[in-house]
Amino acid sequence: MKVSFTLSMPNRGSWNGGWSGSERVFAIVKDFAPTKAPEEGSHYYDFGDGWGASVLVRHIDAKTARVLKKKSAGFCGYDWMVDSIVWYGKIMNNAQKKDHLESISKAKGS
Repeated sequence: MKVSFTLSMPNRGSWNGGWSGSERVFAIVKDFAPTKAPEEGSHYYDFGDGWGASVLVRHIDAKTARVLKKKSAGFCGYDWMVDSIVWYGKIMNNAQKKDHLESISKAKGS
């Protein structure tokens, strides 16, 4: 199953409220076994400085995957967001991941 991850910046803390990438497509396409594919939906991440990113997850066909790959301008260095969605089901920074893993470890040790 092909899954697309599309990045946007709905909240922008820039001086003019704009984002230089707003006119481009930022997408990653990955292949998953149907039972391992992340759920479709939108994931939001607040950077805490007025900026916020959104990653839209969609299950797509091969034709759409080819088009997205061709149009994509990369992922602006935010590939870690996709990895976080795949591994944890939501976007988490390193501190949040650490807290999450520690809580799982404590729960298993109880």
